[in-house]
Amino acid sequence: MSIIIENLTYVYDQGTPFETIALENINLEIESGEFVGLIGHTGSGKSTLIQHINGLIKPSTGKIIVNGFNITDDKVKLSEIRKKVGLVFQYPEYQLFEETVYKDIAFGPTNLGLSKEEIDRRVRNAMDIVSLDFEEYKEKSPFELSGGQKRRAAIAGVLAMEPEVLILDEPTAGLDPRGRDEILGQIKRLHDEKKITVVLVSHSMEDIAKLVERIIVMHNGKIEITGPKEEVFKHADRLEEIGLGLPQILYLVNALKAKGIAIDENVIAFDAVKSELLRLVGEKHA
Repeated sequence: MSIIIENLTYVYDQGTPFETIALENINLEIESGEFVGLIGHTGSGKSTLIQHINGLIKPSTGKIIVNGFNITDDKVKLSEIRKKVGLVFQYPEYQLFEETVYKDIAFGPTNLGLSKEEIDRRVRNAMDIVSLDFEEYKEKSPFELSGGQKRRAAIAGVLAMEPEVLILDEPTAGLDPRGRDEILGQIKRLHDEKKITVVLVSHSMEDIAKLVERIIVMHNGKIEITGPKEEVFKHADRLEEIGLGLPQILYLVNALKAKGIAIDENVIAFDAVKSELLRLVGEKHA
């Protein structure tokens, strides 16, 4: 499912003394099946942008076309779009409300009018994706779960809608390192297996470097840089100017390059850098 954004501008409190331009002339295309990272400092417009993609916010000007449908058209049923575009807010566990994990995850599919058998299939599948054992957790209250388990249950509720686009706004915020790695690993596995379009909003340059194919950098409501992650990270000076910087491992890579070590300039994730260093050491001692 592709997303095309044309000349998108959004103004908060338009026509009042508090008028603020949150997004200005955004032009962007996300292709079907892409895994895209959206980064930028606080207040750069990231969250405002993603809320436009499934129609939670209507632009002041411009168009948003999702899978060929202009969702800014008054005739479009946004409920149909939201079945296909799943949005996981930051701290989604605050939206849990049902008495059992099963009922919470089943809430969306139930509202679609699906059969009991189809709802059950979707709940089981979503719980499997986020690694929540069905028999162990189905009858538990979501409020009895740990923080990481609540996060998984909340994400499962979105996945049970079987969206073709999954947008995640800081999905690992507040989690410990193990919980973060597990959630991100599950998202990556979902993308690889289902080939759905994923947009990941994150402040972690390490996570972005490890997971995504393309990066969109936002600054002051505009797209500052966009392109394959290897190309975006070559703009180190500009990224630092706008308060982002590089993944920590790339500072090591750049320091090695400055020493004349011929390390592959396209390695940007920790595991890739590790393999490259082992290769160089092996060549030196061969």
